[in-house]
Amino acid sequence: MSQTSDSLPPGELLTAKELEIRRLGPCSVPSPFLGLDKGFVEDADRILAYSDISTVEQLTATGSPLPSFAIAGPRTQIYFRPEETTCALVTCGGLCPGLNDVIRSIVLTLNHGYGVRRILGFRYGYAGLSPHGFSEPMLLDPASVEHIHMHGGTLLGSSRGPQDVGEMVDTLLNWRVRILFAIGGDGTLRGASALVEEITRRNLKIAVIGIPKTIDNDLAWIERSFGFSTAVGEARGAIAAAHAEARAAWNGIGLVKLMGRHSGFITAYATLASGDANFCLIPEVSFSLEGGFLDILHERLNARHHAVIVVAEGAGQELIEAETDGEQERDASGNLQLKEIGFFLRERIETYLKGRGMPMSIKYIDPSYMIRSLPANSMDSGFCLILGQHAVHAGMAGCTDMLIGYWNDRFTLVPMNLATGQRKQIDPQGEIWQRVLGTTGQPVRMRSAT
Repeated sequence: MSQTSDSLPPGELLTAKELEIRRLGPCSVPSPFLGLDKGFVEDADRILAYSDISTVEQLTATGSPLPSFAIAGPRTQIYFRPEETTCALVTCGGLCPGLNDVIRSIVLTLNHGYGVRRILGFRYGYAGLSPHGFSEPMLLDPASVEHIHMHGGTLLGSSRGPQDVGEMVDTLLNWRVRILFAIGGDGTLRGASALVEEITRRNLKIAVIGIPKTIDNDLAWIERSFGFSTAVGEARGAIAAAHAEARAAWNGIGLVKLMGRHSGFITAYATLASGDANFCLIPEVSFSLEGGFLDILHERLNARHHAVIVVAEGAGQELIEAETDGEQERDASGNLQLKEIGFFLRERIETYLKGRGMPMSIKYIDPSYMIRSLPANSMDSGFCLILGQHAVHAGMAGCTDMLIGYWNDRFTLVPMNLATGQRKQIDPQGEIWQRVLGTTGQPVRMRSAT
């Protein structure tokens, strides 16, 4: 996925200072990679945050340094002495294809690349760092992770919800952890930043490195997150099944609900990859029912007698809220619990078409949990391998409060708050959505006026 307007979050232009990476101190330890010709990078190696000429010219005119990301990779000098360093991993939040690949990559890079011998896997996310956790951490080594990339899920287990930050730091101290690798989404990364604040307050030398996990691909300043490629590929299969079901019945309708709480990237890219969807509904583009979507669906069935609808889980929430009372609940991570748009649409479609005397058959498919629990495909697996390697390089070099990103086809070091401060979404006026409209043929008049 190359950089497009959909990759850039809205708001003010970045400054060079906002992209600075925190360090625990100067690096004075020769890297074990020395002499192995591993393609070292220097802190001065950077990649521009903005690549379009108009923005670069605008920034150049101010006389300020151009905002740029540090490039990820091994440094010739590192901060930690590998033989004295204990590292730890946690996986948090929902499942995602590639979690085991990232775990395996971190363990192998620490062990084979740097000679780190004590690697701990805390079980069930941040709950494993609580003194009330489920069990002692797992000792990780190459043998324990040898085959895990062939399986979905996570070797370490996962959980949602906050834990006491002070208690978590105490646990890191009790186990003599010097580098913590936190694999998770925006809630996990915000939790990692809170850990950094407490670590800094205590004047401790513990690095916290994030590896972004969001199957929705919705973190700002990161073009691609792991698991997304696998999700799109598997979602394409669900759309193909819906298409077969729809064509097999008179006025057949295949309705597929895909993941995407606030960003419709999976739904949009699966629609593009499939070519069989006639309607693509995403959170970023509101739509009306009567006078909009339902009328156009009726026209489609009269003309072709079948239709395939692909909807993101976060689409149309305002339509459901308009017909229901009560406050939305939140999950253990503080996220708003979304209403079931798939069930809602199915009911509204059936009511609308029956009211017009149109015989129809609707098949509803929700592959969400099947997709997120799968092993990573080859593209994601290779991507995860590199993410894990770069996370280790950054941690051993004493970087902290940052995550590994991907921007303009390069792996980058991204400050934690920059990635979690905004949400990446599809631009309704951008390239991706225009391609979707061209593929589905759905008219613009389907959009809500609000």
